[in-house]
Amino acid sequence: MAILLHPLIWPLRHPSRQRRVRPVVAASCVRKEDIVIVGAGISGLATAVALQRVGIESVVVEQAESLRSGGTSLTFFKNGWKVFDAIGVAAELRPQFIEIEEMVVKSEGGRELRSFRFKDEDQSQEVRAVERGTLLEALANRLPPTAISFSSKLKSIERSYNNDTLLTLDDDSLISAKVVIACDGIRSPVAKWMGFPDPRYVGHCAFRGLGVYPDGQPFQPRVTYVYGRGVRAGYVPLSSTKVYWFVCFNSPSPGPRITDPSILRQETENLLRDWPSELLSLIKSTPDDTIIRTPLVDRWLWPGITPAASSGKVVLVGDAWHPMTPNLGQGACCALEDAVVLANKLGEAMKLGTMTVEEALRSYGAERWPRIFPLTIRANLVGALLQLDNPVVCSLRDNLILPKLVRLGPILEHTNFDFEPLQL
Repeated sequence: MAILLHPLIWPLRHPSRQRRVRPVVAASCVRKEDIVIVGAGISGLATAVALQRVGIESVVVEQAESLRSGGTSLTFFKNGWKVFDAIGVAAELRPQFIEIEEMVVKSEGGRELRSFRFKDEDQSQEVRAVERGTLLEALANRLPPTAISFSSKLKSIERSYNNDTLLTLDDDSLISAKVVIACDGIRSPVAKWMGFPDPRYVGHCAFRGLGVYPDGQPFQPRVTYVYGRGVRAGYVPLSSTKVYWFVCFNSPSPGPRITDPSILRQETENLLRDWPSELLSLIKSTPDDTIIRTPLVDRWLWPGITPAASSGKVVLVGDAWHPMTPNLGQGACCALEDAVVLANKLGEAMKLGTMTVEEALRSYGAERWPRIFPLTIRANLVGALLQLDNPVVCSLRDNLILPKLVRLGPILEHTNFDFEPLQL
């Protein structure tokens, strides 16, 4: 009996480089899928759920052994909640997390500089901080039990002459995919294969944690920001027992990776030695396993210089394409927006046949770029301004700009976002 052989394919470090023939692989060794999503983070799972809502099945490959429960929380504004409504998880999440009613800005000495009520500025605004692990579980529960393949780390990505994409996993198993959606984070191997530069360190790092109060947390439903010179902090309640906090500080380099929680806690407390007592109390109420330190990075998608969001039938979503600093609270919200826009485009291509898959992916990139590029730059500039340590500038910020000039409405205009309904 003749042995069926898989078509010749070639490994690519970049899709435009010269091909190199790889040894023939038996067809029986290759698992075939229509759509493979790389990464079971927020963007990957949201994309899988959005695709399911338009009648398209996908497989998610994730390098971890299970859903990642690490990390702290993410704050979602009305554009994020609009997507949660569209993909069917909002009703599960809303009862678990407090709606934030206002924003308060203080000086490092504790003086209140300005306060805003979100509904006074925009009746449709909705702000809640959501625990990452809970969100991932809610998204995963919307998918079939076999939709996520854990312990499936991507080893290499290659393109075959028939325009499918061959994914090799760490265990040397092979998946041939008609479409690959890379949701594999800021250090995305797929983005690197497509020619994207590494994200750029922006000059400051952040400590983050989750304070836990078994008998009930003492904070009002508001997000509080505290601004100092070259250091700023913030905190927001998630639920009746948990409060998310961060401390952002200037650093000329990302520094060494630190995982010892006692060192992380001590460094955080040292930055806030003379700051409001509630911040220090919050840090002391934080379990060791929730304190993390991360360098802040972004990538500016310069037109004509940075590669497009897609190459053939491979496309990037979320942080894999547009990592941005958290200064506007829009990184995760934009990843959710990506998911519904991409799902609608692929629905048009694969269900309605109004365009090819390649055209759908290009259309997704063309629609999302005008929104993503300015937001990434704006988030960067806001962070740079808030991290200034010049005493004259900080005095102007605390005594003139924040108390008298800043308006919340224009600041949150970027949370307005519309998209076509997800339909089968």
